[in-house]
Amino acid sequence: MKIFVLVSRVPYPLEKGDKLRIFHQVKELSKKHTIHLCCLNTEKVHPAAQKKLNKICAELSIIPLKKINVYWNLILNLFSDNPFQVAYFFQRNASVKINKLINAYAPDHIYTQLIRTSEYVKNRHDIPKTIDYMDTFSKGMDRRAESASFFIKPIIRSEARRLTRYENLIYEYFENHTIISKQDRDFIWHQQRKKIEIIPNGIDSGFFHPSDKIKEFDILFTGNMSYIPNVDSVEYLIEEILPLIKKELPGVKVLIAGASPVKKIKNMADESVFVTGWMEDIREAYWSSKVFVAPLRLGSGLQNKLLEAMATQKPCVTSPLANNALGAINNKSILIAENATEFADKIIYLLKNKTEAKEIAVKGYNHVIKNFIWKSTTDKLEKLMLKSSVNN
Repeated sequence: MKIFVLVSRVPYPLEKGDKLRIFHQVKELSKKHTIHLCCLNTEKVHPAAQKKLNKICAELSIIPLKKINVYWNLILNLFSDNPFQVAYFFQRNASVKINKLINAYAPDHIYTQLIRTSEYVKNRHDIPKTIDYMDTFSKGMDRRAESASFFIKPIIRSEARRLTRYENLIYEYFENHTIISKQDRDFIWHQQRKKIEIIPNGIDSGFFHPSDKIKEFDILFTGNMSYIPNVDSVEYLIEEILPLIKKELPGVKVLIAGASPVKKIKNMADESVFVTGWMEDIREAYWSSKVFVAPLRLGSGLQNKLLEAMATQKPCVTSPLANNALGAINNKSILIAENATEFADKIIYLLKNKTEAKEIAVKGYNHVIKNFIWKSTTDKLEKLMLKSSVNN
């Protein structure tokens, strides 16, 4: 099968969840099928990106989006009902190029990631199509509005409403629909949402694995440090949870690892908080830490950071929101906390009780290896595509 894959960003380096997801899906799909990977792009392309991506697909196209057009589209979108998420990534000259590529490639199937790319292919009725909602953007935006400032809140609420409408509307244009988790699927307001196939993220267990490296840090949090839910998590960890831990463990050390830390996070660095910025090998962060903490209060979907931490056998403490998609068992394969005091107590427990921490880490590892491997999750996606392509 020839598959045309359209994404909103060049999926390398793998510092963001959407990049990680599509990189591994394309890598797995290309073992049996021929893939043309088409990437929209608004940033400087990483020097190694083309070389890395050419290894996992037969054809690669990178279509630049002009920043001036991006801003102009956002202004015009003030008079539209479409989400700004969609307006940001849509340009007519790019649409012409994409249609030419599709016509020349003549794929058996089109796979598009995120609603922000859907405008480019929604009217291609001649080819079966699958859209990966990935997360429910509208719900994530709604959660952000809850903690937003007085002046920003109405804007975010408006975008959440636009996203809700669009997520429902765009459903009709695609034969297949996928999403990361059941909790996200349930937030899509379409009467046939239960037909959306749940395709979880996965883990490369050959890459992420346990290590006996000396543990320099007590607590670890990873992620893209310019992403609002991650920024909120770090603030929560450092400003509310850490002071409670220090009352009992004053010498505790925290590692905050991940690309593009905003100034607010950089300024948190001190003798007990270490902020790395981009790491060439994020495994070093997991291997050098004792406990992984994901105190997420915003966002949606399945957290890759938790899969990676558990695959490296870190005992994890997280929120109910983050565990909903993961499905780990509280007090067995993970610890769940609902407020700062609970987070502090459970982190202290793991740091003081090495045997129990190891037991939770091993059970967490087994949970991930059993349920979240890229091959098995992508096999579900492949079957969905094959079914609609054969029926067509």
